[in-house]
Amino acid sequence: MEKVQSIAELAKCYLAQVGESLARLPLEKIEPIVLRLEEARLRRQQVFICGNGGSAATASHFACDLAKGAMVLHKPPIKAFPLTDSLPLLSAWANDLSYEEVFARKLAPWVQAGDVVIGISGSGNSQNVLNALRLAKEAGATTIGLTGFDGGKLKGMVDICLVVPSRSMEQIEDVHLLVCHLTTTCLREIGGTLDERV
Repeated sequence: MEKVQSIAELAKCYLAQVGESLARLPLEKIEPIVLRLEEARLRRQQVFICGNGGSAATASHFACDLAKGAMVLHKPPIKAFPLTDSLPLLSAWANDLSYEEVFARKLAPWVQAGDVVIGISGSGNSQNVLNALRLAKEAGATTIGLTGFDGGKLKGMVDICLVVPSRSMEQIEDVHLLVCHLTTTCLREIGGTLDERV
């Protein structure tokens, strides 16, 4: 019978795999994301974020970080909104139409040309995320995708796509959150001098 790895060994292996994904992360994709969000800040454009499951939690977390954590004195705050919040409205659209429409329907009354819509999907194939991004493009918004595996359908339909080089959903989600924190930090650091940061 094969010996089961110890918890310490499993942890070391997991962290090594996350490290490999981070080492191969396409960092050249970070700059256009940061610059587009900074432009949205200065032009007072809206930023909408969506995802399912763990990616829904990341969407809410990222919206919070952009609205609060990226704040800089003498600059407008980023108008960031998670489409994942408001369970009553989300469940109403899911019940009356379908779950595939929940984000697009929540986005439709608000999105305008020039806004930014970020879709987070580990597989890149979450239909409700794809539908929201499609509506965003039709409205003239900039679309950004965070995904993994081979990028799925999302990769080919957004303006900027960061694909985490991993086939582990948990590790893709780990790196997505790190990318969100990195983006927030960049927005705060490029926003002003040390004395100007909130």
